[in-house]
Amino acid sequence: MTKAIRIHSTGGPDVLKWEQISTPNPGPHEALIRHEAVGLNFIDVYFRNGLYKTALPATIGMEGAGVVEAVGEAVSHVAPGDRVAYAGGPLGAYATHRVIPADRLVKLPEGISSQTAAAMMLQGMTAQFLLHRTFKVQKGQTILVHAAAGGVGLIMCQWAAHLGAEVIGVVSTEAKAELARANGAAHVIIGHANLAAEVKRITGGAMVPVVYDGVGKDTFNASLDCLAPFGLMVSFGNASGPVPPVDISILNAKGSLYLTRPGFATYTANPADLNAAAQGLFAAVLSGAIKIQVNQTFPLAEAAAAHAALEARQTTGSSVLLP
Repeated sequence: MTKAIRIHSTGGPDVLKWEQISTPNPGPHEALIRHEAVGLNFIDVYFRNGLYKTALPATIGMEGAGVVEAVGEAVSHVAPGDRVAYAGGPLGAYATHRVIPADRLVKLPEGISSQTAAAMMLQGMTAQFLLHRTFKVQKGQTILVHAAAGGVGLIMCQWAAHLGAEVIGVVSTEAKAELARANGAAHVIIGHANLAAEVKRITGGAMVPVVYDGVGKDTFNASLDCLAPFGLMVSFGNASGPVPPVDISILNAKGSLYLTRPGFATYTANPADLNAAAQGLFAAVLSGAIKIQVNQTFPLAEAAAAHAALEARQTTGSSVLLP
């Protein structure tokens, strides 16, 4: 049997229920995984609270790592006993075992543990496509990263600094500011009340060519004001709530700006793109350019407590759930 966190209705952390279900069998093109670690991500909150829709009852979670226990027909690139990881769905990671399409699995290299993999696959591959594809960060550029002490933020700060960029990180507390500085942020701004003025001071009036904003509603307008003419606003998350409808004429008024809302699913839909993103991440981690910080672990059965901590911004770096 399999134990899993399931939701029967959307709402607060209390809707997360620890239940026993039958262990599924893999069908054609599928693999059965025994999880050793499961990633905790803010997108899980969106599915739990109903912002993102899914059929109920559901097992949420989009990232995990473990060992292949069985494969179905027509599966050749993974086999029982392989150490693997995945990110980006389909939903179902909050379980001791799960079946998943085998082409979503990536073999783990030596030197990367299951806990590290579960902590970094979704956040790390998100950072990979944000920095290398959504906007190709170049040496000498100054960029702005919100939630710089969060899971994606810490990886982005390190990776962008490794690429030769100067990172301005935005955080909510002095403790998080210290963490961002220790992970590649050349400048740190606490809060967003005077964000544009601080960015103007730091850049000598030039402002920045790109803002990476995973916070959403609370920071969207302030982020636009930080961009240089023709700058790109990358809105990739909704930690403070979804961005309200936007009058696109504001992009003209603020300097012929560009706006994009990238999604993990699109950037990794092709298995070749998924594998390229994973291999780029593995190489960066194994080289030491990026250090993955698992700063919190929770028993999978206590996923409700993990969600409460995540929503209260009581976590830093990455968190994992342990079956």
